[in-house]
Amino acid sequence: MLSLIGLGLNEKSLSIGAIEICKKSDKIYLENYTVDFPYDIKELEKQIKKKIIILKRENIENEDKKLLEEAKKSNIILLVYGSPLIATTHLILILECKKQKIKYKVIHNSSIFDAISETGLQMYKFGKTTSLPKWQSSYKPTSFINVIQENKKINAHTLILVDIGLDSKTALYQLEEASKNKIKLEKILICSCLGTKNQKIYYNTIDNLKKIKIKPPYCIILPSKLHFLEEDALNNLTK
Repeated sequence: MLSLIGLGLNEKSLSIGAIEICKKSDKIYLENYTVDFPYDIKELEKQIKKKIIILKRENIENEDKKLLEEAKKSNIILLVYGSPLIATTHLILILECKKQKIKYKVIHNSSIFDAISETGLQMYKFGKTTSLPKWQSSYKPTSFINVIQENKKINAHTLILVDIGLDSKTALYQLEEASKNKIKLEKILICSCLGTKNQKIYYNTIDNLKKIKIKPPYCIILPSKLHFLEEDALNNLTK
């Protein structure tokens, strides 16, 4: 059996049910390539009293057959930061379980999509979510700008998920460069370590945000036209 368990946003977010499943498992894996973990994995091991095996991207995407083969004979767990089915990769695992008649279970949890509501922005006013990848010397994709433009046309806010390992100063530089002659960037939000004791929400200009050392994991939000309640919340709930 394969159990996909969402870890939520901090080291104490695992439900009692999830911990019980972990204790009864034969092997526990954790993928950590989609987010910069805001806490030490050892904290999780203390809770479930079992060793956690760290998986990297290739283990999930290229060696998922091995994971599924193990799940045919044993109780295998895959721990995922936030909510387990946000990433398409994990949904593919579930579809494979269905095809191969492997039993599976999904334990949902909170994610960045829940936590951004603490900014005061109204959730139904968000448009499509997009991602900001880490640029390489020969590859600098800017397709995320198209999503922002689409959202702006309907006065929708844009949540930008930032690639792992991309520091905030560089991310803001990339956003600026990609936006030239396309989008006017005014005050934006950066949400750092949401749901943890180190949570910070910043609302400022890009120039001012560049001066701040922002701790990962973080996301960027480009607000669109604000309702007066949203404007009041941003001015009172942010740094």
